[in-house]
Amino acid sequence: MTLPFFVYGTLRPGAYNHDRLLLGRTAAEEAARLPGALLHDGPGYPYAVPGEGTVEGTLVTAAPDAYGELLGALDRMEGDAGYERAAVEAVRLRDGGTVRAWTYLAAPGTALGPLIPTGDWFRACPADHGRGRP
Repeated sequence: MTLPFFVYGTLRPGAYNHDRLLLGRTAAEEAARLPGALLHDGPGYPYAVPGEGTVEGTLVTAAPDAYGELLGALDRMEGDAGYERAAVEAVRLRDGGTVRAWTYLAAPGTALGPLIPTGDWFRACPADHGRGRP
């Protein structure tokens, strides 16, 4: 199934993993929100989990010729960091529309850091947090 990706941490535009893995491999990137989820700080990156909240992020549509390679690279990176890929049904766009997308949620048993009440990792954690890291 070919779906766009909802990203909310180091894969967002301007962050290290975006530039390393997504730059030049996307057809579109748009600000979006994921309702029905909570955001927790982690060890240099955040974790989303199902819950009564909203997570801020970006909807990324892969370039058609890069989709398979990108999906594999993201699955490997996110799996190593304690995430599981999940299809979510209601990523909300600025125009009010919704789309189905892949996102990476904390795997069961993953140690979560403090809750980020705003649901926006960039706004809540103004320190580097993956932006510009080697």
